[in-house]
Amino acid sequence: MNSNERDARANALLAVDETGSGLKIFLGAAPGVGKTYAMLSAAIELRRQGVDVVVGLVETHGRVDTEALLADLEVLPRRNVEYRGAQFAEFDLDAALARRPAVLLVDELAHRNLPDGRHSRRWQDIAELLEAGIAVYSTLNVQHVESLNDQVRRITGVAQRETVPDAFLDRARDIVLVDLPPRELIERLRQGKVYLPQTAGQALNAFFAPANLAALRELAVEIVAQHVDSELREQMLAHGTAMPVRRRVLAAIDGYSNSEYLVRVARRIAERRGAPWTVAFVDTGARMDPDRRETIDGSMRLARRLGADTVVLRGHAIADELIAHADREGIAQIVLGRTRERPIARFLGLSLTQQLLRRGAHLELTIIATPSERATARRKLRVPGGKGTRDEYLFATTAAVIAFGLSFVADRYLSVANLSLIFLTAVLIVAVRTRMAVSVYTALLCFFGYNFFFAPPRYTLAISNFDDLLAVCLFLVAALVCSRLATQLSSQVKALRGAHAQSRALVALGQRLTASTNAASVREAGADALSRSLRCAAGVVTRDEDGQMRVAASAPHAFELDTHDSAAADWSDRHQEPAGRYTDTLNAATSWMVPLGGAQGRGVLALRFPANEPEPDIESRSLALAMAQDIGQALERVRLTDELERVRMDGETERLRNALLSSVSHDLRSPLASIIGSAGTLAAYWDAVPAQERRELLDAILAEGQRLDRYIQNLLDMTRLGHGGLRLNRDWVDIAEVVASAVSRLRSPYPDTHVEATIASDIPLLHVHPALVEQALFNVLENAAKFSPAGVPVVLSARIENQRLLVDVSDAGPGIPEEERRKIFDMFYSVARGDRGAHSTGLGLAICRGMIGAHGGTVEALDGPDGRGTTVRISMPLLSVSPESSPQ
Repeated sequence: MNSNERDARANALLAVDETGSGLKIFLGAAPGVGKTYAMLSAAIELRRQGVDVVVGLVETHGRVDTEALLADLEVLPRRNVEYRGAQFAEFDLDAALARRPAVLLVDELAHRNLPDGRHSRRWQDIAELLEAGIAVYSTLNVQHVESLNDQVRRITGVAQRETVPDAFLDRARDIVLVDLPPRELIERLRQGKVYLPQTAGQALNAFFAPANLAALRELAVEIVAQHVDSELREQMLAHGTAMPVRRRVLAAIDGYSNSEYLVRVARRIAERRGAPWTVAFVDTGARMDPDRRETIDGSMRLARRLGADTVVLRGHAIADELIAHADREGIAQIVLGRTRERPIARFLGLSLTQQLLRRGAHLELTIIATPSERATARRKLRVPGGKGTRDEYLFATTAAVIAFGLSFVADRYLSVANLSLIFLTAVLIVAVRTRMAVSVYTALLCFFGYNFFFAPPRYTLAISNFDDLLAVCLFLVAALVCSRLATQLSSQVKALRGAHAQSRALVALGQRLTASTNAASVREAGADALSRSLRCAAGVVTRDEDGQMRVAASAPHAFELDTHDSAAADWSDRHQEPAGRYTDTLNAATSWMVPLGGAQGRGVLALRFPANEPEPDIESRSLALAMAQDIGQALERVRLTDELERVRMDGETERLRNALLSSVSHDLRSPLASIIGSAGTLAAYWDAVPAQERRELLDAILAEGQRLDRYIQNLLDMTRLGHGGLRLNRDWVDIAEVVASAVSRLRSPYPDTHVEATIASDIPLLHVHPALVEQALFNVLENAAKFSPAGVPVVLSARIENQRLLVDVSDAGPGIPEEERRKIFDMFYSVARGDRGAHSTGLGLAICRGMIGAHGGTVEALDGPDGRGTTVRISMPLLSVSPESSPQ
């Protein structure tokens, strides 16, 4: 079992649901065939079996027999909705999720919900029910299947606006066909059981015409057949067996003149069988001339136009690859042309036809041959790899001449039989470097030369000795066999080189796309990689703000789109199919347009080859399509990353806004309330308040005003840091002066806190912004003073380590858990053990980090001495310049 088979079986095992739950659709060809009645009947049978069945919504359309079935079932109340002044009763999704039955009945799968609903379509409501684990029964008319919309419009002349995506239908566990012959349906319509009498006549002359009903019945049967076929394939793959029921037709082409004829015959066979069909080519790695490659490409294009799937299989054994593909895909019939093996291969039973007949007994084999092809085959001997070029024959002749020269020199020392090894070496060298026809030419040339010049009697083609005759004949056989094997090996090596080159190009593109962080760099990387790999001008075309197609990135040079190119790019982007040059759509364009895939609006690739260059071969086309998919996925990744970043920033902004409002409401109102209270007391009771208490009230007003001033200053500092407005005015300063100034400022708000400072004597002068460093150190000291127990000093130490200044401020407080240490430097971070106490804004350490970071330094929180409390470390680099050499 190869990797593709293992992957297919694994996917099938995941897709198979053995629980029996999921979605069940009652499908009809037209309204009135009895879908709702069949659904209710099935629900009643489940109810009798003890299954919890609930009706979420059923439209009876006034039919008495349908309403009678509802009497035996629980029905959920509908949700009343007012829309444009009228009242409507809609399906209540929340009520269904709350009730959570085993099976829920929801009629009219394609219904469009009113605007105020959670989802715009009812199938989206059902998708949510399925994701919640609720099995759903629903009904659907075939004209509402999205992929059939165009066919239904051509049949009935009516375009359906309410459609259900095919991808959602693929989720159905069962699809039950509810059918009624056209005559009976028309009779029901005339009796008023489908529409009201006044509208029944119009329907009979339009949608319900007998020809329309017959065509819609055929579409409905096809939908059910496809679902059964897909389900059977998944079941068989899950159990590791091939498809026993086969419907598909496979046409195997070889790239010769009858390939297009074979494609057309296969199309007619598939049409008669009413089966899907595929055109396949098996690439064995053999060298192909340009004419054959062009024939393969043209046949594949023709097959795609006729509605076939195309696939290129790779392997050495053509029969093995075709049979394996047939088993995987459920192929019933293989159509192939007349094979061109040699008579000896057919005699030994080694021809492709014989291998397929012998090993593919479970397949139907159809061999197609034209009279002209048979006549051509009799007249022409085809040699694998072509006839060869003049330079190749010149190289072969030169190699043979050199072999003759070496043999004349070695004739004195070697026997006649050993001289053949020299000629055999020449044949091998030519076979490796050229094609089969040239190597056969070399083998025959060496054979006759070896016989003429060295086999006795010399200088004649006659051979007198039987041993010499045997040696010459064995040489010819060995030369032909070795040349064949060497040619095959050379072709396979070249094919592997081509595959390796494609893989290398895709890997290189993937690496560049991974390193790209925005859409512009992704487009530039993609255009450059395509240009290098395909040797053409490549561009990524996107829509601008006005909806016009513009080249967003190009390589190796910039190019503009003409009118034809713009039209092809627009069509390719809208329809997600290739257009422009080398296609049948807007082929007047100078560029080949390849959609980036995934979704409309992502853009297309514009590949502009030289005007006289033929269409790219299969390998180049597949490489371009693979690169387009990779670029499209990279653009989607960038879009999702940007979206996630935007959501994250919105969340962070909202968090900071809430934190700011909370901080302002607390840290502004608290000091203001204290100031207003103290000032009001003094204003009202100045004479009655003793002098000492008046002094205390005035001191309180002063302290709260200073606290309010510090808070406002912190907000201003954060604003400057956030907008990059913080400018450094560096000057030389002694660290001892900075520490002394910060400690002196600390005594005002915390007069009872003692600071023990230890400063190393080898610290040089610092070239910093003194006021900012002092403010940062003060914020750290203030944070430590808040949480240090009464009577326990705050410890400050400064030293030099690895050309950096380290300032440690330690307290003996409760400490900070390791997982929260990085958070204390965030703005407005609120935690009882962090930078947010009873009188703190949560900005001090954030400001400290910003000010020290402006100097190229860092701030981090560590364990306190002996594992007690917290140590905040400030680290700044030392500048190498001295005060004497610095500019003034």
